[in-house]
Amino acid sequence: MSVTCLAFTEKGFLLAQTLARELDGTAERSGRPYTLQQWTQQHFLQERALIYVGAVGIAVRALAPYLQSKAVDPAVVVVDECARFAIPILSGHLGGANDLARKVAKICGAMPVITTATDTNGIFAVDEWARRQNCAVLHTACIRKISGALLAGEKVRIRTEIPVCGNPPSGIEVAEQDPCDVYVGFAPQPESVLWLVPKVVVLGVGCRKGISAEILEQAWERLAIPEQAVCQVASIDLKAAEPGLQEFCRRHGWELETYSVVQLAQVEGKFSASTFVKQVTGVDNVCERAAILASGGTLLHRKMAGGGVTLAAAVRPYRLDWRFHNEW
Repeated sequence: MSVTCLAFTEKGFLLAQTLARELDGTAERSGRPYTLQQWTQQHFLQERALIYVGAVGIAVRALAPYLQSKAVDPAVVVVDECARFAIPILSGHLGGANDLARKVAKICGAMPVITTATDTNGIFAVDEWARRQNCAVLHTACIRKISGALLAGEKVRIRTEIPVCGNPPSGIEVAEQDPCDVYVGFAPQPESVLWLVPKVVVLGVGCRKGISAEILEQAWERLAIPEQAVCQVASIDLKAAEPGLQEFCRRHGWELETYSVVQLAQVEGKFSASTFVKQVTGVDNVCERAAILASGGTLLHRKMAGGGVTLAAAVRPYRLDWRFHNEW
């Protein structure tokens, strides 16, 4: 998590510097050189966590024009300049502001002021659990329904494609089949289901020379995997400088990793072999081998070919557990 701190006074700036040092972040003083509003506008879109050292009201007024939704807004914590209270005011669960407030409190001796209902009642927080388990959250409108049911003492059914270690918390029922309230996996879900997508998929790509980013996009859409699931793209080193592939990765914010023919040929397993691909590249399959090599896991989708593109997807080794709080 990238953290940046802003102080409103000289006294607060000393505290902001301490927090930045402990959190491996940065600290600035309002007005030097940016105004409060300029600083907020710049960092709200760039950072995953903001800490204001000063009054809550000032921070709220600065943030108001830029608020979007709990799915994308950064974590925001406010600490008074005397380090008495650390207050998460935005993205407490999904953004991690509640956990950040606890960590800030531990650093400076403040009291964390946590106001989210699930926390104050000691109830399982599904959105915080998702973040703790490295899952993207889709259909975020369902979060309120899930939390409301748990607070009312009702059961919530969670179906997951990945086994979960340990015993489920109070109120959670593990479902073997639909219907469910929460789904963990990669298969498309109706809007009425809170969909948690593990961010552990590696996309293996093979393509002809000169392929466009638009053709790659069309192939990617046919694969029908949520964009949020992909953590990396892998291919052969012959494609490392391919402009279309580079642009495709840039659009999605995905890192591209490439491997030599020798590395790909050494990957063990049964792959969809192609004589033509071997003649061109020196190895019988690029997309499946690259996906397996980069992920260190197993194939989720075997080779899909069309339009001069081959795609495959593999899943990194991944385990779930029922913990939903970080321990500071």
